[in-house]
Amino acid sequence: MSFSCPLCHASLMRSDKSYRCPQGHQFDMAKEGYVNLLPVQHKRSRDPGDSAEMMQARRAFLDAGHYLPLRETVAHMLDDMLPDSASAMLDIGCGEGYYTARFAEVVREKGAVTFGLDVSKVAIRAAAKRYADVTFCVASSHRLPFDDASMDAVIRIYAPCKAEELARVVKPGGWVVTVTPGPRHLMELKGLIYDEVRLHAPHSEQLAGFTLKQEQSVAYQMDLEGQEAVALLQMTPFAWRAKPEVWAALAARTTFSCQTDFSIHVWQRDA
Repeated sequence: MSFSCPLCHASLMRSDKSYRCPQGHQFDMAKEGYVNLLPVQHKRSRDPGDSAEMMQARRAFLDAGHYLPLRETVAHMLDDMLPDSASAMLDIGCGEGYYTARFAEVVREKGAVTFGLDVSKVAIRAAAKRYADVTFCVASSHRLPFDDASMDAVIRIYAPCKAEELARVVKPGGWVVTVTPGPRHLMELKGLIYDEVRLHAPHSEQLAGFTLKQEQSVAYQMDLEGQEAVALLQMTPFAWRAKPEVWAALAARTTFSCQTDFSIHVWQRDA
């Protein structure tokens, strides 16, 4: 099980320090052990994905265990659904590998390998340095660099990916697990920024070629220190709306209580 070429989609063969396809396209491995499969013509900016500052803030927040209940819930689902004959699992939008490394422990017990994919080179470099048991790549989720029907499971936590691509790479009978914000996710943080806080719209995604098998919510209260709350705000898509006084007030807080609300959906690939 390996990658496919992002330029011509032929299978890549690994040599000592690089991957190469029959057409002669070659992708060298970085010294940290990851491979960059995002050709310059596929980039939408010079350094797509999260910045180093955002990645470090997220790593500190996650390492403190605030999202541990979500990670463990998905890990147990993965353990239940993966057959002993499984060969590969992919984490899309894996960031610095906090979730991926835990999933890899489950996958390894099945004798399978784990791949982590993200568009951010900064995040992938950090992940590869820290977690040697996972094969990481810098790549776009719009055209996954994997062969058809190559994955037993794909995890997608807050990450975009077209249903057609998921249907292409997941084996018949295989699985996709998606995590999206539930209706009341981070309401208190939003209340610092918006005059009127609206609930997240209920999950309405449909994945063509898949059947929805399970839905589950994970919701709980977090009590954060001021700097942890700042890191959490940095991780959100609405951080850019926060005024300087909001950042300052949040950093000065001794504690900040905030609720999480995650929606998990488990989809099985139609045979």
